[in-house]
Amino acid sequence: MNFRSIQFVTLVGWAIALGGRAQAADPASPIEIDEATRARCLSVLKGALASDEFWPSMHAAEALTQAGFGADVRAALAPKLPRETDDQKRCGLARELSRAGDLSYVQVLTDILGSPNPHGHIHASESLYKIYQVGNGVMLRQALTRADQPKLVMMAGAALGRRGNREALDLVRKYVTDPDGETARIAAWVLARTGRASDLESLRAGAQRFSEPLTKAYFDHALAALGDADGRKALVQNLGHSDFNVRVYAAEFAPEARAVEAKDALVRLLDDPVLDVRIRAAQALLLLAKPAPPSPSENFSRDVFAATAENPRYSEGSVLVRRDGSLIYATTEFQGSGSDFAKARIIAVDSSDEGRTWSDRRVLQENVGQQNVMSVTLRRLKPSNPFDGPIGLFYLVKNSPTDLDVYLRVSNDEAKTFGEPQLVTTDPGYHVLNNDRVTVLSSGRILVPIATTKDAVKAPKYASSCYYSDDQGKSWKRSQGLIEYAKQGAMEPEVLEQADGRLLMQIRTNVGHIAVSESTNGGESWSEAKSWGVAGPESPATLRRIPSTGHLLLIWNDTLRDGKVGSKRTPLTAAVSTDEGGTWSFRRNLENDPTKTYAYTSIVFNKDRALLTYYVRDDKTGRFTSRFRSVPIAWFYETGAAN
Repeated sequence: MNFRSIQFVTLVGWAIALGGRAQAADPASPIEIDEATRARCLSVLKGALASDEFWPSMHAAEALTQAGFGADVRAALAPKLPRETDDQKRCGLARELSRAGDLSYVQVLTDILGSPNPHGHIHASESLYKIYQVGNGVMLRQALTRADQPKLVMMAGAALGRRGNREALDLVRKYVTDPDGETARIAAWVLARTGRASDLESLRAGAQRFSEPLTKAYFDHALAALGDADGRKALVQNLGHSDFNVRVYAAEFAPEARAVEAKDALVRLLDDPVLDVRIRAAQALLLLAKPAPPSPSENFSRDVFAATAENPRYSEGSVLVRRDGSLIYATTEFQGSGSDFAKARIIAVDSSDEGRTWSDRRVLQENVGQQNVMSVTLRRLKPSNPFDGPIGLFYLVKNSPTDLDVYLRVSNDEAKTFGEPQLVTTDPGYHVLNNDRVTVLSSGRILVPIATTKDAVKAPKYASSCYYSDDQGKSWKRSQGLIEYAKQGAMEPEVLEQADGRLLMQIRTNVGHIAVSESTNGGESWSEAKSWGVAGPESPATLRRIPSTGHLLLIWNDTLRDGKVGSKRTPLTAAVSTDEGGTWSFRRNLENDPTKTYAYTSIVFNKDRALLTYYVRDDKTGRFTSRFRSVPIAWFYETGAAN
């Protein structure tokens, strides 16, 4: 396979280093490069970005983004995409524009993947893999069935596997032993970033089986990325190989292996006669001069909104991923009391490092209710592009135990500002919308599931229904009839779109289980509620679909082992269903401190992670802290308990 024919498997570089290595060597200290060397690296990359060699210019764009020049990359590439007609090159442009800070271009990749013209399918799958995106995952999972196209299967498997789909990676593993060297080395390339210690044996066998230099290099470099000492030694040696293709890939893999001992060899490659070698050497030097990236298995939390005497309750949060990849995290800030009827407003913070650090707080919605505003949901209002279009801020305005309404404000500037409020619940009454509960269907219809009662204090008997809008929230209709249930009724509903198009509403009850209702007409009417067969206390559950697998993820208080309906909201448990909620497996506790309680979870999937928020109530103080937690999607498919 010559250099041109393998462009679709070009290395992702820093994006890979940020999360792809499953079993890498112990992170080494960063190398030191002087200002003159750094300037040489940047000169190589900036010159290559402007070159007429298309794929090397994409590699330079990747490296410049990693070096902090994303704005320059966007300025250089954005004008080119509308003029480009070749789908493979369009994938390269859209990928690097996405990586450079405009995720709206992910839609270009999913459109190409769904095109009847197969010319760009492999490139689209590979590009989605490189930037940790899968869309809704449906087309990539369909690509896994194309056994007649092993490259497409492997690239789709790589994209899905990076987002936690273990079965997709197992399909890739089957190709490591393929007798065809080109096929086998692509599988090795994927496992270098997504593999584990158990893959070392097959990779070592591949390195022994193939003598052709480039194919052997793929296996050696994969071994190096997974921490194998012999593979690392081979990688460093390959930086001086006579075949420029081998030098290219050795330089690309050097940061993943944290091969700091390769510094001098990489500096020499800045003068290599081949442009792509120079690019990858410059990229490697700049990356190795940075600290080692966090482990992809890192499972971390931050108590972003810590309770105080003045603000004893922060709860009911929601997180949204902006077009530039940053996060906004909104929650309710109560004043003076933790009561549902205390004064409260909606505040927010931002993060540009995937939730590790957060900005100062700002007010999204001041208290305009006689009692409070609370229970926030942030949602894109159009399903066509998950990273573009208007953002809805849904919240409750509470005036009394008999007067509670849902309002919507819309942002057209990525949640920097929001427009005037629009009333959603057009009927009088007390309407409860949980945080992070609004559903935007694939048709574009917006569903706001609510529970209604005449009086939340004197006669709290709830019935559920939905308000829906087909014009982006400008007007609203209410579903026919009410969903009722035993005792205190059908509370705090949530709606999920099922694989066959039907809608499932899961409902909180106080009779010891989660109840469900279904709709076959987009939420305009609902069936009689019944038990879902999942035991649960009087506490809300949260249900979402994992994009990479298509499976359902349920998070709730799995506390009814002792049969008590009013059990404490500890632990906070996750489980996965592979059959649309028929059965549940992989039960794991997210939190299980017996001195605390946890509830009102929000979930959004970003890259290879599930981003959660929930309240943490301390039994001793009675205060509520709003916690952010970042969990690898793969974690939900492991067995055992967690802290």
